[in-house]
Parts: sequence; structure tokens; C-alpha cells
Amino acid sequence: MSVNGGEAKKRLGVLVSGSGSNLQALIDACAQPDYPAELAVVISNVPTAFALERARRANVSAVALDHKSFADREAFDAELVAALRAHRVDVVCLAGFMRLVGKSFLDAFPQRVLNIHPSLLPAFPGLHGPRQAVKHGAKVAGCTVHFVDAGLDSGPIIAQAAVPVLPEDTEETLAARILIQEHQLYPLAVRWLCEGRIEIRDRTVHVRGGAPAIDAHALRSPGGAR
Repeated sequence: MSVNGGEAKKRLGVLVSGSGSNLQALIDACAQPDYPAELAVVISNVPTAFALERARRANVSAVALDHKSFADREAFDAELVAALRAHRVDVVCLAGFMRLVGKSFLDAFPQRVLNIHPSLLPAFPGLHGPRQAVKHGAKVAGCTVHFVDAGLDSGPIIAQAAVPVLPEDTEETLAARILIQEHQLYPLAVRWLCEGRIEIRDRTVHVRGGAPAIDAHALRSPGGAR
């Protein structure tokens, strides 16, 4: 399949563990004729994850690989790589995937593994980004799309969207507004990568054609969401 008669669309493999709202954003993006990617497979380490049902409804291959059935992370990663390669995946998107991936996995897809994280990295890596933002009295929170490396949410940053932390915010209300931004930012960053517009120089991601690092519109919006 090609985009407007041009280059073939990149094949995405999406790794999930939960409900898959960011997966749905990618499904919706891939349904657009001019989007430079298509969904090849969705893989979950949680067999009951609703994200697998989202994939089936979109006629995308859905694979359950329960990490508990593998002896160690290396064995699980090897099976993940095998499943992704079987579906001829070009780019891997982590979308609420609650497992760390190791060196062998990253070596199989160099600079082709992306993640979406609910904080403005490098602030608040790991779990519960919105909770940490509220707890620490942050005035601005948001989300980050980044390349995955061997560290914890430490790979080169591709794009970020900012959301103000309101005085009355709880973890849940802030997370909900951040999620709106995630659903817009992730498909955009995937588009840039699949169009070959991204270059990494000294850990800094450069997007050919230019791209804002922070979504200023979100800062001006009363609710922080668009």
C-alpha cells in the first residue's frame, strides 16, 4: 500500500497492556488515506486487555503473549521480536505497554521503537506521571513522545505537548486532560518518523520541516485540552 502513489506505508506494531486509548488514536490515524503508516499487529502481554478487542474491531491482527508464561524477560523479548518480524513490522509503538524491553529487542528495531509518556520528560519518568506532577506542585504537566532506549523513559525526545496544572486538579482530572493531548501527539510523531523526517544528532531530535517542542496552544487553553 502506498501514500498518494508514493512510498509504501510503514507497518506499525503496537505493544499494549491496558484499554488501548492511544492505540485507538493510531487506528484512527491509520484510517486516513494520506497517513504514512498502517497497523500490522497489536500485541499485549495481558490476554484480557481491551486493546486487543480494539484491534480486532479494526481488523488488525491481535496477539496475546502473556509474559508470565516465559522464563525471563529475554525469552519474552525474543518472542515479541519474532511476532513483530512475522508481521513485517517497520516501527514499534509502545502504547501503555507496562513492560520494560531489553537490549536484544531494541537492537532488533534500532531507532524504530517509540513510547508515549504522561509527563514532560525528563521530569517524572516511570509510573504515575500525573500523580507526581500534582504531588510536587508542578504548574505545567503534559506528555512526551520519545525514542525508547535502555533506560527508564530516557530516550531522545521527539515531541511534547504541555498542559497546565490547575489548582483544583487531582491525578485523575489532570491525567484525563493529558490523555487528550497524547491522542493528538502520538500519531503526529509517528507520522514524522514514517515520513523519514526525523534525525537524531547528539541526543537531540530534529524534524525536517520544523516542529514545535511544546504545544503552546494547550498552555493557553482554559482546560489545557483541544
